[in-house]
Amino acid sequence: MTTLNTYLNFPGTAEEAFNFYKSVFGGEFATLMRYKEGPGCPEGGEVPPELGDKILHIALPIGANMLMASDALPPLCPPVTTGSNVSLSLHPESEAEARRLFAALAEGGQVQMPFQPMFWGALFGMCADRFGILWMVNFELPKA
Repeated sequence: MTTLNTYLNFPGTAEEAFNFYKSVFGGEFATLMRYKEGPGCPEGGEVPPELGDKILHIALPIGANMLMASDALPPLCPPVTTGSNVSLSLHPESEAEARRLFAALAEGGQVQMPFQPMFWGALFGMCADRFGILWMVNFELPKA
């Protein structure tokens, strides 16, 4: 069976973002590689010294999935364009965990829809975290 994992690009803040996600979700990084440890620039040549400590690849297991990222910095990659066309959707196993995750991800960010009961029988909320990543938290309420 194919596995779908999420890969995020950051404008130089991948390590800070992933330390934040590690504090929210727990666990340890499965991978952390810096550009200075990689093969160099795509078109050949050395990585500029000021970019050497930036993140080439980082991975954090979350449940059965892997959240991965890199710092997408010219001349190493095209620049990051932040937008609203993708959201990460979480489906925690308990209401307490759903509330904790929503509060932690929204801290320092922006709540777009408060965590509240919804017409489809769930508690749901949306926020952008302090790095501009969009999150949806959905907890299905027990059927009466």
